[in-house]
Amino acid sequence: MKVEIWSDIACPWCFIGKRRFETALEKFEHKDQVEVEWRSYQLDPTLPEHFDGTETEYLSQMKGLPQDQVRQMFAHVAAQAAGEGLAYDFDAIVVANSFTAHRFLHLAKEHGLGPEAKEALLSGHFEHGEDIGDIGYLVRTGTGLGLDETEVREALESGRYADEVRTDIAEARALGVSGVPFFVLDRRYGISGAQPAEVFSQALARAWAERSPLTVLSGSPDGPACGPEGCR
Repeated sequence: MKVEIWSDIACPWCFIGKRRFETALEKFEHKDQVEVEWRSYQLDPTLPEHFDGTETEYLSQMKGLPQDQVRQMFAHVAAQAAGEGLAYDFDAIVVANSFTAHRFLHLAKEHGLGPEAKEALLSGHFEHGEDIGDIGYLVRTGTGLGLDETEVREALESGRYADEVRTDIAEARALGVSGVPFFVLDRRYGISGAQPAEVFSQALARAWAERSPLTVLSGSPDGPACGPEGCR
């Protein structure tokens, strides 16, 4: 079974949703037969490479909300994150466009390190005040995961994987995704938001139970085909 997860590195609920999904997956009896693929999404593609201000100031301007109200929202989200073992520090967040970081994630995925890279960037952004728009930071993260420093730097400086990011975003729109995190199970079921782990557990069980084995039509002779013993 395949689970695709659209999310943005700059989305606080995406990290929380990641933890809750992982909690459910860890308890799922068929977890070793579940493939998880992280897909790119941007909540604010119009954001400049870097915003000259704090996360509170950015969200206040973007949403047209008083800063005190934004801080209250952050306090609520931080409490939810703490419940999943995450230590959010909204005061330290560097507000940056996430497009380059998403390109880095595609590079890491190509090397089989997609989940590790996703975890590193989310933690760096929300818990450690790292600049996800800075190529130097992304290169250090990549080498820490075992990627080649020259390859990472060349990929990010050249604009590689931009089409892959745009394709992910376009596919999300085609599926009707309007917010993240968004989980798609075997292209049959969608789950929107950082739902409780119990919801993910129920969805995994249902999607697994309803997998449809291939039905081979009978009543007609076999057509030309190739197999391990050759072609006929």
